[in-house]
Amino acid sequence: MLSTATPKISELRAKLFRGFADPSRLAILEALRGGALTVSEIVEATGLTQSNVSNHLSCLRDCGLVTATRQGRFVYYALSDPRIEQLLRLVDELLADVAKGVYECTYYIVKEESKHGQDTNS
Repeated sequence: MLSTATPKISELRAKLFRGFADPSRLAILEALRGGALTVSEIVEATGLTQSNVSNHLSCLRDCGLVTATRQGRFVYYALSDPRIEQLLRLVDELLADVAKGVYECTYYIVKEESKHGQDTNS
């Protein structure tokens, strides 16, 4: 029975990590580590466009990583669970120890550039 459940758990974990894998979504999550922000404040903190922030916030809300609370005419976005901030902190700690390997990892670089149709030989 465990063997049939394991792939589903692995797939669900991978899907969760895809939410963190996009640089724009990660920038938004990083901005929200300090507390709830409006779209305008997220745009200012991340340097992303308003439409880009709105699209990624929609994705993050649908995935349950971010909540939205209306206060008057403003909507404030926040991390949905304090463990998200803890996970980001753990990633920072881990990255401090493995940054060289991650930086030099050609598999992810080639894969990412190939995905966008860029020349990987430049």
